[in-house]
Amino acid sequence: MSLIILKNLTLSYGDRKLFNGINATFDVDQKVGIVGRNGSGKSTLLKVISGYEKLDDGAVIKNPNKTIAYLPQEMVLRSEKNVYDEAFTVFDRFLKMEKELVQIEHKLDAGEGDTDLLERYQIVQDTLAHFDRPQAEQRTKEILKGLGFPEQRFNEPVSTLSVGWKMRLALAKLLLQNADFYLFDEPTNHLDITAKEWFYAFLKSAPFGFLLVTHDRYFLEHACDAIFELSHGNGTMFYGNFNRYVVQKKEQRSMLEATRKRQEREIAQKKATAERFRASASKAKTAQNLFRQIEKIKLVELDPVEPTISLRFPQAERPGKVVLTIDDVSHQFDGKELFKNGSAEIARGKKIAIIAPNGTGKTTLFNLIAGKLPLQNGEIEFGHNVSHALFEQDQTRVLNPNKTVMEEVQEACANIPDEMIRGFLGGFLFSGDDVHKKIKVLSGGEKNRVAMVKVLLQKANFLLLDEPTNHLDLYAKAVLLQALQQYDGTILFVSHDHAFIQDLATDILELTPNGLYYYPGSYEQFLEDKKRREASETQKQPIFQQTERKKKSPKIGQKELKNQERDIEKLEKQLEKEYLTLESKEYGS
Repeated sequence: MSLIILKNLTLSYGDRKLFNGINATFDVDQKVGIVGRNGSGKSTLLKVISGYEKLDDGAVIKNPNKTIAYLPQEMVLRSEKNVYDEAFTVFDRFLKMEKELVQIEHKLDAGEGDTDLLERYQIVQDTLAHFDRPQAEQRTKEILKGLGFPEQRFNEPVSTLSVGWKMRLALAKLLLQNADFYLFDEPTNHLDITAKEWFYAFLKSAPFGFLLVTHDRYFLEHACDAIFELSHGNGTMFYGNFNRYVVQKKEQRSMLEATRKRQEREIAQKKATAERFRASASKAKTAQNLFRQIEKIKLVELDPVEPTISLRFPQAERPGKVVLTIDDVSHQFDGKELFKNGSAEIARGKKIAIIAPNGTGKTTLFNLIAGKLPLQNGEIEFGHNVSHALFEQDQTRVLNPNKTVMEEVQEACANIPDEMIRGFLGGFLFSGDDVHKKIKVLSGGEKNRVAMVKVLLQKANFLLLDEPTNHLDLYAKAVLLQALQQYDGTILFVSHDHAFIQDLATDILELTPNGLYYYPGSYEQFLEDKKRREASETQKQPIFQQTERKKKSPKIGQKELKNQERDIEKLEKQLEKEYLTLESKEYGS
């Protein structure tokens, strides 16, 4: 069933034509990822469909019998309520009707009823028959928890939340609407890796369809059954997930390249003939006709292909076998213990992702390792000959806004030849005069790439990377991934991008409140094994081996041990007695 029909969408900003007659149809159950280079109009398309942006020409036709919900990339959420109550405002219509029902019943009991009141009473009853309050309450709790709100934060005032947490709450309210179709604009921007995994599972099993703008390749590959590409003002539907889209794009590009070559040969032949005829008075008119024909040829436009880069890194010293040792580290914040018993060893050459939900202390641990926070307990020690370089999340702290791209890297990498610097900048998509742009005019993604080039040219043998994919589109992420895969040193990184972790990490380091758990294997293997561990209550040996260094198990005296055994035995007998009593009541024996 067609839910949304786009007819000849045309939109320009000044001299730039963003949409050049886009036509498409989206069905109610389709799960569609929207892709395109930055500036291609992905967010604008969702605004147009939702009615927040006007067109120059064309129309959006929507099925009036279906509900469409829209989540913008950024929004302002103002509320005097707490987190739970604000989420539950989605059901305000029903809550008001519950109050109205009580009021009507009081009037009817008092003999005040008339035909209009009885009709209203029937309408309210029919509407409330579709509202299951306990189920709505349970669903609200589940969605809030899935998006990272622990139950103890349900009473937290919305006004005290950060922008990121307000966006999570806005997403929770949207999902509670039970719309027939959703328009999601970068919904995962403010989600940590745990919330992303929950949201992915939610979308995967959801009965509704959606249009999804995201730079998270994992969602495009696994949650979408079609890809809608925006390019050069046009929109093209590709059926299948992102991997299938990439294959189809390569096939399409081969045909376009062949067409482009034919056009270029035709232009060259006509131009050569026209140049020969131009000098002859009798053939001058023919030459003019040929030049006019050349002007009318519209060359096929080709999107830039995903680059394949090959980088030659500056020579770094070879470190010892153990690059980093974390020994019994714990940390408290405002009297609250974030984590304890953190112990692990990082071996040379490994590329390790630190995994943990927000609030566990992942950023704190990373800052302790980087030396940005003082240690409260335990030890962190770099190995022999280890030189590390740090990539920080906040690029405004590490980049000089008044320097050019080239100057910024030159100053940080004084011993690196300009030729190598230009090579790295070119690999990270700064070509030609781009290197002379001032830092202050760069986008967030461009600043990220400049900072990464500075880190990679430090002659470091150990990289500490805090959210290296922030602000990067799919194209730039592919470049970064290739660079880090080619780097032969050790990497410890934090990321919330599933596909990036899967493609880069050799091992996983999970931070929990009770310690660090080292998993030798890929991220998806880690997730599968974790699911098996959590599902198996009888499993004696945990899949995750805690790395213990210099830790002593608490000693229990013989007397205390016997008391514990006696208490357990008494408890087991009591439970058995209660079970038998309940069983006899159930069967009436």
